[in-house]
Amino acid sequence: MKKILIAGGDMRNKYCSEKLSAVYSVKHINSDEEIESEEKFDCLVLPVPPLNENKMIPAPCSDSELEPEKIKELLKPDAIIFAGKTDDTLRNMFSGFKIFDYMDNEALSLKNAIPTAEGAVQIALEELPVTLNGSKILITGMGRIGTSLIEILKGFGADITVAVRNAKGTANARIHGVKSICTKCIQSDYDIVFNTVPDMIFNRELLCRFDKKTLFIDLASKPGGIDFAAALELGMKVIWALGLPGKTAPITSGEIIAETITEILSETEENANG
Repeated sequence: MKKILIAGGDMRNKYCSEKLSAVYSVKHINSDEEIESEEKFDCLVLPVPPLNENKMIPAPCSDSELEPEKIKELLKPDAIIFAGKTDDTLRNMFSGFKIFDYMDNEALSLKNAIPTAEGAVQIALEELPVTLNGSKILITGMGRIGTSLIEILKGFGADITVAVRNAKGTANARIHGVKSICTKCIQSDYDIVFNTVPDMIFNRELLCRFDKKTLFIDLASKPGGIDFAAALELGMKVIWALGLPGKTAPITSGEIIAETITEILSETEENANG
């Protein structure tokens, strides 16, 4: 049975650990004091993101952090590393190990779209002084998250428009029963704007056209799609809702990560035996 080490992370990692424990031998540590040097692991699971600004492995559940070098000593030479949103710093730290970025997995992205969209709607419900029913809503982008948002918001009876870049997007919006507008021709009479595109769409010029009562919720990964500095100066209400699945649905999100890791390990074993 493979031995898996889960290092740090938020509540997602806790539930990921519980899910993986049904199949593998799993140990979850949140501080350097829990490290036992005699143990050696086949796999390492790191959080999203795997390193903080101090280049340490974050462990927010215990208000702690872990030293990557100490964790590396616990791995077998052929160990596999799983992490979310990896970068060159992490790859250099763990050079020589095979690293999988589970956030790049297409199946995980599809599954994560629903808790992300639900979390975004939850934010809107908490922040708005009016109902979603009848509210004019703009969604930029019709990817996985944008499409999930459409289906959820339709159930609330919202007046939905999707900003799209091409004819394919227009056709897709029609299939989902909502209005569409070209991204370059965005109007400003909306109660809520959900951005899912990681490109600068809402610059200062466009933000100036909106009423200050409009709520902007940016769901795009860095660098986002809204000029946050300009929005602050203009007095706009903007929420950059990163990592929503881990905040609003940690059990679901953790189990999705565990399922993805299990699938990748199964495929790796099949390829090795094939």
